Amino acid sequence: MIDELKRILKSTTEEEAKSLLLQTLYGIHMNKEVTEYTDSDLAADVKRTYNDFLQYKRKQATEQRHDYKSYHLVFGDSPAGSLKQALKKMKLNQEEKVISFSDLFSIGPLTKLEEAEGVLERREWFENHLIVDDDFPSDYLYSFNKTIDEIRAIPSNAAITIWAGENAHEQTGLRLVMRLLNERSNDIQLINSTELHRKLLNTLEIQYQLLHTGEISPEQLITMYKKGQNTLPLTPEERISLEKEYTELSTTNEVLRIWQGDSIQSVEEGYFDDLIIQTARRLFAKRGIEEFMKSARLIGELIGHLNQYVGDQFFEYRVRHLILNGVFEIKGVPKAMRFYSIRFKK
Repeated sequence: MIDELKRILKSTTEEEAKSLLLQTLYGIHMNKEVTEYTDSDLAADVKRTYNDFLQYKRKQATEQRHDYKSYHLVFGDSPAGSLKQALKKMKLNQEEKVISFSDLFSIGPLTKLEEAEGVLERREWFENHLIVDDDFPSDYLYSFNKTIDEIRAIPSNAAITIWAGENAHEQTGLRLVMRLLNERSNDIQLINSTELHRKLLNTLEIQYQLLHTGEISPEQLITMYKKGQNTLPLTPEERISLEKEYTELSTTNEVLRIWQGDSIQSVEEGYFDDLIIQTARRLFAKRGIEEFMKSARLIGELIGHLNQYVGDQFFEYRVRHLILNGVFEIKGVPKAMRFYSIRFKK
């Protein structure tokens, strides 16, 4: 075991070491500053970090011995799973690898996400504003940094395909990836999944309103994959432009982004508050203003009629904000949207 640890340390990059150290120091800081974060919690998190890091480096060592000819970059667990299934059905899963960010880039800060400090700041924003589970702090850092390391480890002779739909989440992720790949000579192909899906699969009878790539089935992705093979690589000018846009996005203070007019717009976090209130009034008009309504019912209605991809957790955060500001009153405990109900405050 000691010999394996020595080999792992020898293969650990500077960024991996910084990330591991920062995560450990943050845990010690939390233990000193937050009463509820006990010594037992710290020990458990350190052990989890140790096990996660070993597992990651072992998997990394195995994959480094496997030569993939091309790499697909996607944004989210759902499109990653569907694309992996599609590649497997085409018997290409041993030749082409899927790398994904398990994140939602339409919300949260974007500053210096190519560095450990920026990822930590983003994680802290999620912890301070959204309802997350107990494993989120360690899982988020591990997952995000693992993805960055996988992208940086792509061989220089491998082709890269980025799948990004017409929404703020995937388009922001695309620009982040272009920053990470800014000095690479690889051919980079961009597939606009929304546009390609519309061209190939829309008919006079059926018009799909695709919100994000995760809504595309593996079978549809196979059709899109075959057609997308003819897409030309991004030009140097296009790559520079996308990277520049990430720089501009990362310097803003806004934590909410929408897709409007074929571009990403940074807006203040209360941008959807009026829509939340209007939607609540419409729902209460049907059921009675005195009744309490599950917050999940309101949030589901919002997501079902919105052409933006910002996620239910962000809307739940804004509902809690409106409760604190006296717009709604609450019944239940707001530990998750299914556990509490709301109505307009009298």
